[in-house]
Amino acid sequence: MNKLITKIVMIAGTAWLLTSCKKDKWLNPVPTTAISDASAFDTPDRILAQVNGLYAATRSGQFLGGRYHIYGDIRGEEFINMLTNGVTGLQTWNHTLNSNANEVTGLWNAGYQAINQYNLFLDGMIAKGNSIVGTALANNYNAEARFLRGLTYFSLLQLYARPYWDNPTKNPGLPLRLTGNKGRGSGDLVRSPVDSVYQQIIADLDFAEANLPLNYSTAILNTTRAHRNTAIAFKTRVYLAMRKYDKVITEANKIVSASAPFTATSGVAHSLQGDVANVYKTFTTTESIFSMPFTTAAGDVPGTQNQLGHYYSPTKIGTANGGNGEYSLNPAGIISNAGWTAADRRRTFIYTHTDNKQYLIKWPSPSPFPDWVPVIRYAEVLLNLAEALVRQNNTVDARAVALLNAVRNRSDATTTYTVASFADATALINAILIERRIELLGEGFRSFDLLRLGLPIPAKGTATGISPTQSEYIWPISAQELLNNKLAVPNP
Repeated sequence: MNKLITKIVMIAGTAWLLTSCKKDKWLNPVPTTAISDASAFDTPDRILAQVNGLYAATRSGQFLGGRYHIYGDIRGEEFINMLTNGVTGLQTWNHTLNSNANEVTGLWNAGYQAINQYNLFLDGMIAKGNSIVGTALANNYNAEARFLRGLTYFSLLQLYARPYWDNPTKNPGLPLRLTGNKGRGSGDLVRSPVDSVYQQIIADLDFAEANLPLNYSTAILNTTRAHRNTAIAFKTRVYLAMRKYDKVITEANKIVSASAPFTATSGVAHSLQGDVANVYKTFTTTESIFSMPFTTAAGDVPGTQNQLGHYYSPTKIGTANGGNGEYSLNPAGIISNAGWTAADRRRTFIYTHTDNKQYLIKWPSPSPFPDWVPVIRYAEVLLNLAEALVRQNNTVDARAVALLNAVRNRSDATTTYTVASFADATALINAILIERRIELLGEGFRSFDLLRLGLPIPAKGTATGISPTQSEYIWPISAQELLNNKLAVPNP
């Protein structure tokens, strides 16, 4: 497996050279990328190399290869900062960010650098590539680029813009860049309203669903390249953020059977693993819909202080080397929930270190921390659907209970819910939200869930809580964008 992934990374590196991504000496939030030679689209092999390069840009450690997930969780209440290291998310954790903070500028640059690469690829395909590879393969490749663009814009929205429930047609979202920037042209572009950015995300994902293949030839490719079910699964998350629960249900029903055991009956046969631990060992199971792959090969890791294992694992796991212990688990967070029983298999991801602090060890491999980063899992899709069913129908929905049981029972056979377990729809929703906190712990969802529901960010340790009306509820816009884009406005 490592040899194949390394080969993919080498191809991606070739693509990077072919597109001659040229970093401007000025601090430009839209990286200047110049295609020095149109031959980059001359052959099918060169075009495929560029497709792999799109994934390489997405899995940057500064973006979906690590930091995005970390920021999404440490904003919430599940983790306690241990080292007060300003380089590893301290200001994100305690809500003291400004527009010049490393987190703010680093993630913005990584996201827009990736967006520019997607756009350059799409432009090149229109100019030449489509005719080189033929209609069917061109649609496949263009769909991959558009899936990644939708994924990236959505990810940036979750930090830099107000949630969808808060006046989305008026509140500023992001500069919506849809064509590539090859040189030092003007980067001036207004921030499109939140709703407009979401409309573009949905358009990209709809195109992706219609044009991506049902599957690839190997489990590795089914996990690391977008296929039809990847786009569908991600749309359930997008519509959940928009509170369009009927659409969550419509999308999820395409890949979730009507009753247990829940599976996808077309395309890649997604299903839950019998043992949740397999998801973080094998990496390419049918539960892992889309992940960022890494190996121990030089240059094929997320990079220094970007890796999930570096942040969350203690310095030692037994006698083995661990991470850097940047964040321990908050003893008042989800690990204190009485409903998370001692019999639950997911409790094995919690490790008590010699400092008597508890740490998350979902990603236990030591330096250089090559464990894959999950982006979309089938368990999330089941929980998205369960929540949408209850909110849409405002009832204790029997299928929602069965979906909740599917996720809970595979790790905790001692807990089985029935319709009678819940007094009303609110009680069932609360149980689903608790399950999300347990199942998705450390995978970047806590801030997303709090903000989409309009909930305050709870206090933890020495960090105060943040209400939905405070400016700190979302991140400031990157100072580099504001400097170079005269039409951009800061968040209020």
